[in-house]
Amino acid sequence: MTQEELDALMAGADDIDELEDVAGEEISEVENELEVANDDEVEEVDDMLPIGYNDDTAHQWPLPATDENKMVHQLDDVTKESEEKATEIFDIIEVISNDLMEKEENLSAVIEVLTSNIELFTTLSTKFPEVEAFKTQLEKNEDALTQTNETVEILQNSGDSIMSVMDIMQYQDIHRQKIERVINVMRALSKYMNTLFEGKIDDDKRVSSATHIAGDTHNDVASTDDIEALLAQFGN
Repeated sequence: MTQEELDALMAGADDIDELEDVAGEEISEVENELEVANDDEVEEVDDMLPIGYNDDTAHQWPLPATDENKMVHQLDDVTKESEEKATEIFDIIEVISNDLMEKEENLSAVIEVLTSNIELFTTLSTKFPEVEAFKTQLEKNEDALTQTNETVEILQNSGDSIMSVMDIMQYQDIHRQKIERVINVMRALSKYMNTLFEGKIDDDKRVSSATHIAGDTHNDVASTDDIEALLAQFGN
């Protein structure tokens, strides 16, 4: 190997080291960004929690007002998803029902052919009793006709079962209507409570409430920030 080739090889190794250093720095930056994003999400959720809410006191508080816990929001999702899935099920059932009806019609044509064959081989067997082939074909056609009739009966029973399933699925629509009625009642109560607690004075124009009144027997006084945070939580 010449000196020039050796120098070129060493230069390539230096480039690889530089690329590894750059890649390492970029990976570190991405990891830092992900950590910051996760911290921001945790802080955002913490801001929505009531004062004093933690793992030990969680049983004393209602669930925080997040999208996953808002009652009407969740019920709306349930009614929407259940209706979509019910529509998909009805579409599948309709395809199966149509296939069964088509196969039943095909078997009706087969039954006609087998019936005609049986009549033919019955006549031939009667006129030519010494020909064994006529008797054999007569028996085969009779067996085939019996099996075909049984298959048609199974298809008809399956069709009846599918109709029963469709009738049962109608209850899903009734359940959806019941949930929607509950949603409407909850929304009406929410609007009534908001109207009931309305005031003539805007909150920003009200006199600040006292955090401690003479005669209080406790020293655990809530600060203005605590009260505002609690009101903001109820507002959400």
